[in-house]
Parts: sequence; C-alpha cells; structure tokens
Amino acid sequence: MSSTVTRWRTEAYQRLHAKIAAVVGDKTAKAFDKLDIRTVGDLLQHVPRRYMAGTELSDLADLQPGEEVAVLAEVARTQAHAMQGGQRGRGARGRLEAWITNGRHGRLNLTFFGQPKLIDYWEKQLHQGTRGIFAGKVGVFHDQLQLSHPDFVMLDEHGRVVGGSKANEAMAEVSRADLIGIYPATAKLRTWNIAESANLALEFFEGADDPLPASVRDRAGVLELTEAYRAVHQPRTKPEAARGLERLKFDEAFAIGLAMARRKALARSHGSVPRPRRADGLLDAFDGSLPFSLTLGQRQVSDQIFADLAQPHPMQRLLQGEVGSGKTVVAMRAMLGVIDAGGQAAFLAPTEVLATQHYQTITKMLGELATAGTLDAPEHATQVVLITGSMPAARKREALLAAASGEAGIVIGTHALLSDQVQFAELGLVVVDEQHRFGVEQRAALGAKATSQPHLLVMTATPIPRTVAMTSFGDLETSVLREIPAGRSEVSTVVVDTIAAPAWVDRAWQRIVEEVKQGRQAYVVCTRISISDVLGYDGLEVVPDDQEEAPKTPAIAVEELYGDLTQDGGPLSSIRVEMLHGRLPAEQKDDVMRRYAAGEIDVLISTTVIEVGVDVPNASMMVICDADRFGISQLHQLRGRIGRGEHPGVCLLFSSSDPMSQAAERLSEVAATRDGFRLAEADLRLRREGDVLGADQSGRRSSLRLLRVLRDQELIASAREIADGCIADDPEIEDPGLADIVDKIESPEWLERA
Repeated sequence: MSSTVTRWRTEAYQRLHAKIAAVVGDKTAKAFDKLDIRTVGDLLQHVPRRYMAGTELSDLADLQPGEEVAVLAEVARTQAHAMQGGQRGRGARGRLEAWITNGRHGRLNLTFFGQPKLIDYWEKQLHQGTRGIFAGKVGVFHDQLQLSHPDFVMLDEHGRVVGGSKANEAMAEVSRADLIGIYPATAKLRTWNIAESANLALEFFEGADDPLPASVRDRAGVLELTEAYRAVHQPRTKPEAARGLERLKFDEAFAIGLAMARRKALARSHGSVPRPRRADGLLDAFDGSLPFSLTLGQRQVSDQIFADLAQPHPMQRLLQGEVGSGKTVVAMRAMLGVIDAGGQAAFLAPTEVLATQHYQTITKMLGELATAGTLDAPEHATQVVLITGSMPAARKREALLAAASGEAGIVIGTHALLSDQVQFAELGLVVVDEQHRFGVEQRAALGAKATSQPHLLVMTATPIPRTVAMTSFGDLETSVLREIPAGRSEVSTVVVDTIAAPAWVDRAWQRIVEEVKQGRQAYVVCTRISISDVLGYDGLEVVPDDQEEAPKTPAIAVEELYGDLTQDGGPLSSIRVEMLHGRLPAEQKDDVMRRYAAGEIDVLISTTVIEVGVDVPNASMMVICDADRFGISQLHQLRGRIGRGEHPGVCLLFSSSDPMSQAAERLSEVAATRDGFRLAEADLRLRREGDVLGADQSGRRSSLRLLRVLRDQELIASAREIADGCIADDPEIEDPGLADIVDKIESPEWLERA
C-alpha cells in the first residue's frame, strides 16, 4: 500500500499520519527529525519523561557531562562580571554567572554572555530565591558542572510561567494545570518547544473519532484516544497522566497482538500438503542408527512438530532451546519425516561457515542414509546438498539440479537459497536456523518456491522471554527445549580484569597450552579481523548492548593476536594454531574447520563465526578477548562451543571495562549462570529494548516508543487476548479502525521483524 495518508480508512489515522510540517511548519519539522518524529502521531506519542509540579525541584546530583537536560531549580546567587576593558560602550560584552540548587544537594553553574542590557535583564530575572526551568547541555568548567547560555523560563510561587529568555505561550499553557511535562529534547528543540508543538498537534487531532472500537476500549478499560492524548500532554494530575499513558501503551501492545493474530490466522487459512509420519521409512532408519537416546524434551517437541506436519495447513513453529539442547536433531527428524511423506526440506542458515557446518553435521549423522544415488545406498537413503554464494560453479550446478529434480531431500544453504536459480521439485518444509538473522520477507521468498505453502520451523539458540515471544513472534507456535543431552560437561566462567590483573592474561595462555598437552583444544575469540577494522561485522554481528559504554581503546584483532601468540617465543608458539574469520575463502574456511574438528589444529583464533553451530566435543577452553564489547546472548552462544564432550570447560572473559559499568554487570551475569533463559531475562533488563524487539540488519530503531516488555507483561498479555478475540470475531478485518492498525504494523516503516 501507499505510505500517503490516503491509504488510511479512518479520519483519525489520516490525521495521525499527516506530516508534522503541516502542523508546526517546515523549520520545526526538520528539527524533529533528530527525535525520529515525522508525523502528527509520532509527536503525540512523544510523551514527557517525567512530570513536575512547579514547586518540585530536580535532583542535580545525578547530572552527567554531555547530557541535554531540563531541570527545575532555585537560584542561589548571581554575579555579573566586568565588561571587556571595563567599558560599557557599543560592542562590549559581559558575563553573568548564576548558581542554581535544589535546596538539598547538588549545585549547577549557569554562564551567560551578552551586551550590558542583556546582562542586566538576565540578572533581574535570575535573582536569588526565584525558581525556573533551565535547559541546555551539561558541560564542565574548572571541574564544575555548568550550563553555558542555557534557555530558561521562570516560574512564580504557584509554578506558573512568568518570563525568561525563551518564555512562550506553550509553557504557560502547560503550567496552568500545576504540572510541567519534561520531554526528551535536543539542543534545537527544548522541552517547551515540544510542549508547544504537542499542543498544536492536539488541536489538529481534536474532533477525530477514536479508531479503536468501543468494545475493545471497554474491555481494556482505557480512555478514548483524544482524551488520552490530552491527559498525557496537558495533565492536571499525575494519575491522569498515567491513565493517558496506559491507553497509548495499550495501543502499541494491541497493534502487535492484532497483527500477530492476523498472521497466524492467514497462515492457517492457506492450504498445505499434510506430511504425516510414515513408519519404516528414512526417519525410523535414522532413529535406529542414533548412538544416543533422545531426551524427553526432544521427543515431546518432535511429537508437537509431527502433529503440525500432519495438518492440511502449514506448520508455523518457533523452536527455541538452550545452547546444546539438541535442536538440530529435532530439525533433522522433522526433515526426514517430510521426506518420507514425499517432500523436500530446505535448511536456511545465516552464514556460509554455519551452513557448511550444518551440512557436515547432518551428512555425518545420516551416514549411509545420505548416500542416495550410489550403488550401496540403503533403501530409504536421500541426498543432502549445500548451496552457498561462493561455492564453485560446477558444484553449484550439481546441487541446483539435485534440488530441482527432487533427488536431494535436504537442501542446506545461506541466503543463496533465496535466489531465482534455486528451485525445488516438492518443497514441503522450510527450517530457518538462527531465525533472528532473517526477516519475514526472506522466509516468504523461500516459501514461494513451493507449489503449496510449505511448513515452517524456525529455530533459535537464544532463549526468548515469553513477553518478547508474544510481541515479536506471536504468529508462531512456540516449543522450548531446556533439557541438555547426557554427556555434556560443566563449564566454569571467570571474568579477567586485564587492567587490574594482567598476570592472569599470561596465565590464560599457559592454561591453553596445558589443555592442549592433555589432548584438548581451545578457542580464542576476537571482535575484529584486523587492526584496521572498526568494531563490527564478520558474518555474525558484534554489537555491545550499551554502545555508549564501549571501551575507547582499540579491540584486539584476530590477525594481530595470532601474530603475537605464535611468533618465535610467543605463548602459543609450541602448539598448532590457525585463524578463522569471514574474509577467508570458503575453501580455506572449510579446510580449517575440518582440520580443527579432526584434531589437527589445537587452537582456533577466530571472530564470532564460531558463535553457533560449531560442534567440536574435544574443545574444553575458550578465551573471549574484549568480552565487554559483546552482548549477553553472544557470550552465552560463544561459551556454548565448549564443554560439549566429556571434558569440563573453562571460559575466560577478558575485560578492561570499569567494574561499576553496565558492561561489567553483563559479564557478571554471564559468569554467574549457564541458564540461557535466566540470561535472556537479564539481557532484556539491561539492554535498550529497541535492540531486542526491533533491531534488524539495517539497524533501524524499534517502533515501540512506550511499551517495555518486562514492565508491561500483564498489559501485553491482556492486549494479545483481546486481539485474538477481535480476529476470531472479524477474521476479514472489516472494521476500518482495526484494518488501519494492521496496515500500519505490517508496513515496513513500522515494525522491522529481524
């Protein structure tokens, strides 16, 4: 659909999606770009971060240099400094200093420069004991925090605006109700500018009918929309503002719930070829060849999947599980069941290293059952082929032919599977590994290669809190694997402060040598390939959760560390060490991984390409350099590469971060537990939620402005239940307000599902 306002069915949505330039003018609209506010609806959703009565002073003790702030404080004293050259003639400039306080603790210096008349005017405004709102960027001068030339408005004893350098009708309007909203602001848009713009937006929206049906509002117990906007931007009391905010948060939760319920209903409405499990086929032969018993969790999840596959509508299932919980075996059984039922399976992986690893793992586990087309192949054997972008043309042609002819029952690949070249004879199941690396459109592109809608199984080794699953993956049924198969060993995790305890770094390299001499192997993980790279991307993403805390010193790189450790006399010079990263040719990467898996390499110095899917049971030790630059889920994934066999594992997290920083808190959480679900909750608690819910490969910010999935769990669950009821009552979404909600959330600019 078009993104213009004419796409919207209701007057409310037309007004909400009007460009704010029509309301505030082009110049002000441009200033709002920095806040990602482009429509009237965006502006009305931009709510104050807090509300203050005119007599309520701000806490000045927690201000940080570089912050854009608006504080309500009392003037303690002022001092005007002499003019340049002691003259008051034309062109002379002076300086006024003022000190503001909250009367308890915390003090802030204000500095103004200007001609004598301005200095006199400011001095009269800022006399001792008066109160005002002061806005600017916190700086440091002579070791004291200060606002240089701040904007301000002064308040009377009742908290009403009386004047100031930027006093205007908007602040007077807001303060008349005894509450002043302090908005997230910028240097060019102070809080009172935003308040004025919000009032104009309210006037523009006034009179539009609420797009949400009255039955939904009544069930949710929320305000009418215009009333809610007024309560948020022009509140008389804090409880009134809270009620308005509750409606806006409900709208976000309901919109997601409605879209997910709609997607699920649409998927079920499509016909799909049932793939019931068949006895005495390839699946049973595979089960009989397994050298281990399936866990109870694997059997239960497999039963759920086989029940889905037997239905005449496509399976839509998310399989999440702990690192090492055996998701690949569950996915293989699903694929083999589909092959038994006459279909093919496509296995989509995010990187060539991971796709190749899956190909090797699956063919190894199938053994002779993967040798269809050869003389000695068993009766039920199939072919497994790999398709990646960099593979040689001749091998790719063979793989493409096997997929198109149906000879290959399992086709494994990267994004290359999405190309027009790749065709299937009877695609019955799509398995997506590490689903957060693929968007809805990419999964749909693969599904479009089937004559009828294929079944879908998406997997993640990053446990997802229930509320996140409800919001981001609510169109999928969810299965969870928590049980770890027998034979896995304990892994101890230790944070190493490389600044306070440099000797531990030397000891870490010695410990690796000791492990190797006992017949084990090790990983050393870096964030970068070479010293010329910035912190970034190598097949899988490296993004610290709190980028503002990212260490300023350069991170160690694979090539640099390899040289230091393996040079003559280097700590690892006596053992076999190789590098692995995404820039190596595909054949070289494959060769390195093959030799490492075969025990021909003792230590891999690698980027995060080994984060998921790499299975070397003999690996017992891992050192993660600059661990403070990784997120919790990545550290958990990386650590999952060791302790996969009989030998206990040791994971050392090298860090140079401040022990009181959020980065250090992340590392402590990882060191404290191997429970991925507990770590997922900690991750969500510590991270900016936009990263969790909306960050895709393009790095766009989440559309969720107000909702917080941990804080608002009950609201999310309630909104989802109401949304499910709406779709059940109105499956075609004939209600124009509901249709507009679905259109909005399905538009690419609103919700980016990574």
